[in-house]
Amino acid sequence: MRPRRLTVAVLLSALALLAAGCGPEESSGSETPAAATEIPSLADVSVTDAPKELTGEVSVDLGAEEPEPITADPQQTFPVTLTDAQGTRTTVESAERVLALDQYGTLSQIVYELGLGDLLVGRDISTQFTQAQDLPLVTHNGHELNGEAILELSPDLIITDTSLGPWDVIEQVRDAGVAVVVVDSKRNLENAATLIDQTATALGVPDVGEQLAQRTASEVEAISATVADKAPAAVQDKLRTVFLYVRGQSGVYYMFGQGSGADALISATGAYDVSKEIGWKGMKPLNDEGIVSAQPDAILMMSKGLDSAGGVDGLLERYPALANTPAGQNRRFITMPDSQIMSFGPRSADVINALAVAMYAPESLR
Repeated sequence: MRPRRLTVAVLLSALALLAAGCGPEESSGSETPAAATEIPSLADVSVTDAPKELTGEVSVDLGAEEPEPITADPQQTFPVTLTDAQGTRTTVESAERVLALDQYGTLSQIVYELGLGDLLVGRDISTQFTQAQDLPLVTHNGHELNGEAILELSPDLIITDTSLGPWDVIEQVRDAGVAVVVVDSKRNLENAATLIDQTATALGVPDVGEQLAQRTASEVEAISATVADKAPAAVQDKLRTVFLYVRGQSGVYYMFGQGSGADALISATGAYDVSKEIGWKGMKPLNDEGIVSAQPDAILMMSKGLDSAGGVDGLLERYPALANTPAGQNRRFITMPDSQIMSFGPRSADVINALAVAMYAPESLR
């Protein structure tokens, strides 16, 4: 696994959540990174034999490190004619001024790791890694596309998905003659290669995309083998885990279940995804019956989501039923920054590793 740094510390409105899936907390400008330590590899730490007995919340952050390009000199070939994820036939004549925009910054990460980061002329709010921080923002009020800011940058290609809006802005730039390629808006472990392929094809480097997809798959395979070796094997010993999506200021409290992407993430860490057992499908408002029937040992959350609820104490006050679960009683809340935990893509292996370390060897983070 590639070494990453880890910070040990400490979207949308409900309409946007339902319309476009989940996404990072709204904010503006760049975030100041907290103090960081080297993230340990799960393979190198001693894990507990009884993860259900661990107590206390853990926050992990992969940090805003530089992407690692798969090649230093990718050779683009144009024109490219393709059918995008919406079924739109598009011809890309050139890609010299590019915008890669989505809720998690996954697409811009892919562009950089393809070795084409110098083509980007702007960024979304979730793109926080070092090389991109000086690029002008083309989103405002969190994840709202700004048509004027986009057109001022004179892009010749926009790669995006349906997670940002308003969609009228995309139609506006299309009408202005800008090539727009819409990629899959789903984020899960199964479609990371698809996202990379779609992005690389639009940029005229399909062969480089295949290399990056293979590297990503190899890294995920490696951490998966480590998780299988380190995590409890017996179902009864696995951490019963759920994923909560919270925006306290907006009164948004959701539990993510089957088909949300969170289920695949939980299973990848070697934990037990409770959503299948209780029949919790997709993204649904949290209720007392659901959380009590789940009886989670651990709860995954986005960092700012927990903060928005007033931390663990505020969340337990808002949902007293959580206190009647092992996770609530043991304060076993594991958080990761909003732009990372459900982003998938090239950093999938790093996300899995960090969450698994937090689950089975949290003392190695302190």
